[in-house]
Amino acid sequence: MKLYNSKKGKLIVGDSIDLLSGELHKSLKGKVNLIITSPPFPLNSKKKYGNEKGEEYQKWFTELAPIFSDLLTDDGSLIIEIGNSWEPERPVQSLLHLECLFGLVKHPKANLRLIQEFICYNPSKLPSPAQWVTVNRLRTVDSYTHVWWIAKNDFPKADNSNVLRPYSKSMKQLLKKQKYNSGKRPSEHNISEKGFLKDHGGSIAHNFFEMEQLDESRDVRLPHSVLSFSNTNSNDFFLTKCREKKVIPHPARMSGGLVNFFIKFLTNENDLVLDPFSGSNTTGYCAEALKRKWMSFEIKEDYIKQAIIRFSNPELKSPLIKK
Repeated sequence: MKLYNSKKGKLIVGDSIDLLSGELHKSLKGKVNLIITSPPFPLNSKKKYGNEKGEEYQKWFTELAPIFSDLLTDDGSLIIEIGNSWEPERPVQSLLHLECLFGLVKHPKANLRLIQEFICYNPSKLPSPAQWVTVNRLRTVDSYTHVWWIAKNDFPKADNSNVLRPYSKSMKQLLKKQKYNSGKRPSEHNISEKGFLKDHGGSIAHNFFEMEQLDESRDVRLPHSVLSFSNTNSNDFFLTKCREKKVIPHPARMSGGLVNFFIKFLTNENDLVLDPFSGSNTTGYCAEALKRKWMSFEIKEDYIKQAIIRFSNPELKSPLIKK
């Protein structure tokens, strides 16, 4: 088994499902605090990164449930990002991603439930499905992905005070004035006199991630952990080095901002974070920077090389070294 080590984690070369079902299963059982991944999407055309299609995809995806459930601690979480899919040669959205979700949380050999769904909106996403958006012009751009937070019990480890959004300008003014109109609202909510006067350091995060600014007149109020690592930042270290080395980056990289958010939200320092389909290993990089232990898997050598580039960032001070 080939692997690369950093100070906090390891990148293992190979098929993660085979390895996690076999020789690594016993050593990791019940020890993983967070599994976070973006598995190959159920696309209609075969991609370089190895996606399955249709019923094959659903079967493959659903069979992940008992493996992941077994690896998680009792208060651990599973975060999965998945995009939409469309029926072959039809302008009709597929239900495959929903069938996959139901199969995962209802698997009889797993103990999983959906805690909350998040939406990741990316206005820079290329128009898709191209045939029905740019050629026939029958549909609008499919511009978001689903992010599912799944866990083994109803109360997984979580602390939303670790991922607060910056306060709005009006809230900052309210805190400064220490006065607002309390009382009953048309919605029948009764607003107390002092309920909004305490400075908590920020407001509670939403389950909608606006990865780029929608309205130039309005400040983007994502948690700092999301804003600090944008997947579309063409000048970051990783993409700059890829251009210098004439390397084509992984086409479906998970947003580092999302990874940062869930690591900070759902884990503590030195907890174990695992990504079974790591690609260029954004998850491992974020976990390393946030002082979490991590383990990632990748089967394609091209993406292993990209992970090495990512970890060569001098700010991280923790390169990947082959063992």
